Amino acid sequence: MSYLIECKNLTAGYEGMPVVKDLSFNVSAGDYLCIVGENGSGKSTLMKTILGLRSALSGEIIFGDGLKQTEIGYLPQQTAAQKDFPATVREVVLSGCLGRKGLSPFYSKADKKLCEDNIELLGITGIAHRSYRNLSGGQQQRVLLARALCATGKLLLLDEPVSGLDPMVTAEMYEIISRLNREQGITIIMISHDLQGALKYGTKILHMESGAYFFGTTAEYRSTDIFHAMSTCDCHCTCDHHTGSKEAR
Repeated sequence: MSYLIECKNLTAGYEGMPVVKDLSFNVSAGDYLCIVGENGSGKSTLMKTILGLRSALSGEIIFGDGLKQTEIGYLPQQTAAQKDFPATVREVVLSGCLGRKGLSPFYSKADKKLCEDNIELLGITGIAHRSYRNLSGGQQQRVLLARALCATGKLLLLDEPVSGLDPMVTAEMYEIISRLNREQGITIIMISHDLQGALKYGTKILHMESGAYFFGTTAEYRSTDIFHAMSTCDCHCTCDHHTGSKEAR
């Protein structure tokens, strides 16, 4: 079977120190994979290694179905400085096309059309002229999602896309991401501390915990001892209440 992404015995980390150890899993076209688990288990390290922002220490990542590493859409967690970025919504979204421009210094008509199509798809046409720095957190996440879509027609990697959003905006973001998966055929890989959201929307779960991993369908995950231990937390998440540690970056 040909997978969109296949990780084989992957070990990844920083300065030769492994955080993710001997991890194997695969992602097929159309999957909605949620990566959950304790803080410090290397979820963000894994995502950055898939993107090529970090080099694997050992093992391999294989891309299939014609997917190139440069054709992955990425929505990272924002820093305070990034939230204050002085550009218009349209400029931010259009910058998602930079990876496909090659050596050309100018955006093509196709780039600009793709930008406008994704602005419309994310329902932000009415704010396309506004400054990104003046938007609400939920609006900024929509803009960044539209930007990520400009980089890909196949795969989105989302690092805590609902972090810091209020419950109503969180629900809206989940529905948008789910619609992209169902209706646009975009494969999703999402890091989440929201276990309830992961179980509601995800089709597969990768649980990472101190070198021990579970990978399988959402239904299979519900039957594991790991899930039953996590679901005893009153906040229904994978937070510091369980671990008391900080996320490895």
